[in-house]
Amino acid sequence: MPVSTLIPYTLTRLGVVMTPEDGNPLEAEGVLNPASGRDPDGVLYLLPRLVAAGNVSRVGLARLLISDDGVPVGVERSGVVLEPDRAWERGASHGGVEDPRVTFVPALGLHVMTYVAYGALGPRTALAVSGDLRSWRRLGPALFAYDDDLDVDLNLFHNKDTVFFPTPVVSPAGVESLAVLHRPMWDLGEIRPGQGVVLPRGITDERHSIWISYVPLASVLEDVRELVHWREHRFLAGPKYAFEELKIGGGPAPLRVPEGWLLLHHGVTGVLASGVDQQQRVNYAAGALLLDADDPSVVLARTPSPLLAPETDDERSGIVPNVVFPTAIEEIGGAHYVFYGMADSKIGVARLDRTDPLT
Repeated sequence: MPVSTLIPYTLTRLGVVMTPEDGNPLEAEGVLNPASGRDPDGVLYLLPRLVAAGNVSRVGLARLLISDDGVPVGVERSGVVLEPDRAWERGASHGGVEDPRVTFVPALGLHVMTYVAYGALGPRTALAVSGDLRSWRRLGPALFAYDDDLDVDLNLFHNKDTVFFPTPVVSPAGVESLAVLHRPMWDLGEIRPGQGVVLPRGITDERHSIWISYVPLASVLEDVRELVHWREHRFLAGPKYAFEELKIGGGPAPLRVPEGWLLLHHGVTGVLASGVDQQQRVNYAAGALLLDADDPSVVLARTPSPLLAPETDDERSGIVPNVVFPTAIEEIGGAHYVFYGMADSKIGVARLDRTDPLT
């Protein structure tokens, strides 16, 4: 359980909360990487990625079961809330709605879901909103405003690991905005063979990294469909330490802590196979970044080693072995619990603890 003195938090694994249901064809290839949220009655749910045969994903809904001492111990399934039933979510040989992240944004009174729409040209970030976690209104794929300083059109690139901050911040241009994290992938050869890697101006490292963009709050309050129009794109953080050697990506919605914004993320080592969705020679571990409270594009600190790495049989053996992939965080009884994918097959839970007392 490594800890950074600059980021006084640890993760302690507590066990498995969801496994594939025997005989359920929608879960034949695993349940993993859940979002989370509370319905209008305060009932806590996971929104797991359900993977059917052929690596076709849906987003489900499952009520969390809590033990008498306040620890998540299991789920009660409530069906499917998002199917890959739009043309832009399906390709000729693959399709799905994958890896949802859900942030409740009080300023909107809505849950905002970001997810990966796996369509004909590969993975793209898409959005949906809901008031009750059950009925979701699609807003469509994210659209990136062109920035001549970057000299690239971010709409051309695959993008994953997207999540909104829960409360508005002031953008670099001084506009009250909703901030969103995302992970563009610069190899256009994945879309058009032979095209190769294209990097934004000023970026020299092609490894997948975390970026931040902004959506003016006033425009969203006027029309929620404006949530898909992102602007003021900035590089936030790239691979730095050994456990992030290949790439990093954002995890659950950033958590406001006394020091700023705590962002759990994943770091990847190993060997990446080009054009393969279910990698077999990688290792995913969980770390953390601390972002400035007023300007979350500023990284104040980061963990030099993982807070949680694959160690148990459930984390080391599965559809994609050696994976710890945090995607949701919730407060239960005064404690924070992190939900994470285990080897792309099951869902685990860990408790987030401070290592020093607040003064």
